[in-house]
Amino acid sequence: MEFLRPVSLAEALEARAAHPDAVPIAGGTDVMVELNFDHRRPAALLDLARVPELFGHSTVDGRIRIAAATPYARIIDELGDRLPGLAMASRTVGSPQIRNRGSVGGNLGAASPAGDTHPALLAAGAEVEIASTRGIRRLPVEEFYLGVKRNALEPDELIIAVHLEPASGPQQFSKVGTRNAMVIAVCAFALALHPKHRRVGTGIGSAAPTPRHAPAAEEFVAGELPWDRPVPLADSLLRRFGELVAEAAAPIDDVRGSAGYRRHALSVLARRTLTWAWTEYSCV
Repeated sequence: MEFLRPVSLAEALEARAAHPDAVPIAGGTDVMVELNFDHRRPAALLDLARVPELFGHSTVDGRIRIAAATPYARIIDELGDRLPGLAMASRTVGSPQIRNRGSVGGNLGAASPAGDTHPALLAAGAEVEIASTRGIRRLPVEEFYLGVKRNALEPDELIIAVHLEPASGPQQFSKVGTRNAMVIAVCAFALALHPKHRRVGTGIGSAAPTPRHAPAAEEFVAGELPWDRPVPLADSLLRRFGELVAEAAAPIDDVRGSAGYRRHALSVLARRTLTWAWTEYSCV
């Protein structure tokens, strides 16, 4: 197996163009598992750990740009106040050692429906920045997921960053697993309130072939929330929101849980996260 080690983004893009069958690797949290279990044997690995342009964060046109290989630990420590939903999701990823290596870019590249950060990215309205030797393009994150472990990257492209608006309202993330840490999600849900635009963002994980929004739930709750009079929410509103989120999922039965359990759990997570977010909004 060839091991390619570029030391700049330009070198990485040239290597990607010259070796489109090479598998990009940064933290290795997904790729190394597949190699260790002999589920994948690529002709080459493209190591991105020495490319400085793929680490760090900045503000671009009012949005936060997170370079693709920035580890979860830095997102939690340095961006938790501005991107609380993504920070919550990042805290649920593996162990501290994995959070020191793994990244949002790797989570996107793997495109697993169970990836922990996908719901938070969807709820916040993230964009994915993609580059090749042909140029740079940006894609809304919901258009990036094409299927189970399939994404919108062309063979010569790399994910180089994600862009998100700083939170303008409360954000929440919740996940069901067989234990509290170091576990693949049975299902996950993220919610973001956008009071300025009276909009609600949602993200469902591990309950469909791809991470996805719950558009009917978003439209319903945005129209029903008493934005100007933050009083406690009626049980009927919370129940209907949970039902619409569950209806947006397309789960399967597998070793982690049945489709019926996932739908039920999602309705509970939706009600809880909306209650927590609205309580926070009401206290501001």
